[in-house]
Amino acid sequence: MSSALELHSLPTLSKDEPRSNHPTPSQGETSAAPASAPEPRSKQHVFRERVQLCALYWCLFLAGWNDGTLGPLIPRIQKVYHVNFAIVSLIFIFAAVGFIGGAMINVPLTDRLGFGKMMILGSACQIIAYALQAPAPPFPVFVLSFVLNGVGIAIQDAQANGYVASLKSSSETKMGLLHGAYGAGALVAPLVATQFSQLPHWSFHYLVSLGVAISNTLVLSSVFGLKTQDECLATVGEAAGETSASEHSTFRQILSTKTVHLLAFFILVYVGVEVTIGGWIVTYIIDVRGGGASSGYISAGFFGGLMTGRVALLWLNQKIGERRVLYLYALLAIGLELIVWLVPSLIGDAVAVSLVGMLLGPIYPITMNYAGRVLPRYILTGSIGWIAGFGQAGSAVFPFITGAVASKTGIKALQPLLISMMSFMVVLWALIPGVPRRID
Repeated sequence: MSSALELHSLPTLSKDEPRSNHPTPSQGETSAAPASAPEPRSKQHVFRERVQLCALYWCLFLAGWNDGTLGPLIPRIQKVYHVNFAIVSLIFIFAAVGFIGGAMINVPLTDRLGFGKMMILGSACQIIAYALQAPAPPFPVFVLSFVLNGVGIAIQDAQANGYVASLKSSSETKMGLLHGAYGAGALVAPLVATQFSQLPHWSFHYLVSLGVAISNTLVLSSVFGLKTQDECLATVGEAAGETSASEHSTFRQILSTKTVHLLAFFILVYVGVEVTIGGWIVTYIIDVRGGGASSGYISAGFFGGLMTGRVALLWLNQKIGERRVLYLYALLAIGLELIVWLVPSLIGDAVAVSLVGMLLGPIYPITMNYAGRVLPRYILTGSIGWIAGFGQAGSAVFPFITGAVASKTGIKALQPLLISMMSFMVVLWALIPGVPRRID
């Protein structure tokens, strides 16, 4: 799910990774004439690209807003609907159904509808979901609305990541800003949700979400319209790449690539850790550490750290090498979670949680950047869409597991569960292969 950040979506090599050996042209290919240099883009092209990127940043801001909302509201939702940890966690499981469903339909529907229509479809799903949530409907309706929300977020997240990954100019910085926008949304949402959680009409927070969602749809419609990705790229002076036009870029090709699945499961666990902390840390601080109504701000501190890490640690990623530095971030985050678990200090826990957010922040962009190196170009955009969409399910599956366990053992089980998830994340990263010979 997801959310400074991040990335270098495509092929700059870190110093700890071998260079790809591009295959030479076969006898049937023509290589006599050298490729002509691309024409420089005009100022109008650059301006249009910035407008497009701002629209995508706003879209990811809303995704972060959504993921940062539940943490401060869960205690109030439990009181209003008189449900325990296991029942309130159905919110996450129904959201997971939406995320996985959105990821499954993204690739085949994109082939039929195209980029612009898919973005509008996804944003419309969110409008309907927030409209259902705002009046505090009966709990079954409230929970079911998260399916629609999940579908909408998964589609937009996949499309936005795939589009930015296809840009040839400064894709690293643009991907970083894209996920920085996610972090900004996840930072702001708990600040607002904490205020609404203390008001009689707590569900009016979703009216604010509805307003943001409507503005998102209007922006996407005006900027991208009903255009395909190739048409949108053409308006900014970038020729469509192999990914968009290749007949190999099919769902079947993507699902037959083992590395795609390893990256998707890694992102699923990562997003699960991220949203589990953001979603349950407030309840943990209130129930275990005796925090008050302002404990919701700790969730904002976590997402603030997430956003900061995705920008401030870019230099360290490049200095150490992205594959190695990810191990460093994960191990340090595990150490800080041990402090939160074993040291009974409200202020200390708040600081440690913010630092965990900073360390976890760069991991998502690093993974997307690495995908740009290890996957063949002809399935790259579709693969990144699948990885991002499938990974969003982690924002629902692992928080649900946490709630189910907490219903029997108490929310004190949060920290050992998080440490287990982070350790599993390290194992998955070790299984992902190094940079192979690129097959373009």
